[in-house]
Amino acid sequence: MSAIALGMIIFAYLCGSISSAILVCKLAGLPDPRISGSGNPGATNVLRIGGKASAAAVLIFDVAKGMVPVWIAWMLHVTPMYLGLTAIAACLGHIYPVFFRFRGGKGVATAFGAIAPIGWDLTGLMTGTWLLTVLLSGYSSLGAIVSALIAPFYVWWFKPQFTFPVSMLSCLILLRHHDNIQRLWRGQENRVWKRKKKKE
Repeated sequence: MSAIALGMIIFAYLCGSISSAILVCKLAGLPDPRISGSGNPGATNVLRIGGKASAAAVLIFDVAKGMVPVWIAWMLHVTPMYLGLTAIAACLGHIYPVFFRFRGGKGVATAFGAIAPIGWDLTGLMTGTWLLTVLLSGYSSLGAIVSALIAPFYVWWFKPQFTFPVSMLSCLILLRHHDNIQRLWRGQENRVWKRKKKKE
């Protein structure tokens, strides 16, 4: 491993460790997302406890902290394998942030940002898959799960050299959604928005 590749992996982990959900909630005077709502410091939980503006700020920052390190590594001509490890490091930073006692989110937005530099065509497909799933089901977690499952196939089609690292990234996301998968199976998962009850 070259010094540049190792440096980018460390840099990516440190970027990922900056928890925007916790910082945005603190700045906005909102409850700590680790102990409010679902207990997950991510954009979806911030949407529930703080509204659209705060959630949008968290989402943009979480995407950026995955995208920036990978983009820089790409520009420095880091090999595909180490580029993939840089992406995984950013997500591990988000999930286990060194600055916040290793208690972080599930890494979906950060993973999306890390995959984005591979190509805009892939980015568009991933965005469309997540949006369509969430709009049809109302479950943000299901959108993340479906996107993680299908991402390796999209990458294999467009940029096959990145299939293995993206597959590892998808496995990490799926592992973090283990509890969500169980709740979805039992019909106990919370939707992004509440369905209106039909009038009798």
